Amino acid sequence: MPIQADMQHIREIETLFDRAIEKFGAVNILVNNAGTILYKKVEEVTEEEFDNIFDSNVKGLFFACQQAARKLADGGKIINLSSSVTRLMMPTYAAYAATKGAVEQLTKVLAKELGHRGIAVNSISPGPTDTELFRKGKTEEQISHLASMAAFGRIGTPDDIAKAVLLLVSEEAGWITGQNICVNGGFIS
Repeated sequence: MPIQADMQHIREIETLFDRAIEKFGAVNILVNNAGTILYKKVEEVTEEEFDNIFDSNVKGLFFACQQAARKLADGGKIINLSSSVTRLMMPTYAAYAATKGAVEQLTKVLAKELGHRGIAVNSISPGPTDTELFRKGKTEEQISHLASMAAFGRIGTPDDIAKAVLLLVSEEAGWITGQNICVNGGFIS
């Protein structure tokens, strides 16, 4: 059942949860994967750009987690998408990396806050993955270079990331919480 919501607006996040609960009786899994990117040196980032990337990558995720803390079924799962760039020093990625660092820290804190309800909270840090967002602003030469940095010599696919999400929401991952899992084909550890 598709429900459209702008993750920068708390009311729309609340509506998203409420409609899902009305339809299915409960929400068991939350995957926070909405986001945007900005390639600019720190000295060039405007206040508006800073606010936009933090609203997209942190505010929406934070308030979706807040709704999950209030409404997710006991034993549920929360997966937050971060990025492997938090482990690299890549010029022009500062604002983006800062948002993803915030995602990883929120994940750890929320795991402790919700653990008593059996809710597992983890984050996944994809490496270069063949999506529209990843390709934005990159040449084929840049993409090939990033692919060559991975142990598998390629960039990831959305399916690679989806399989990691499926693992973390499965029964097999029942003892995993508060973790950040790098899913990047050996791009960086």
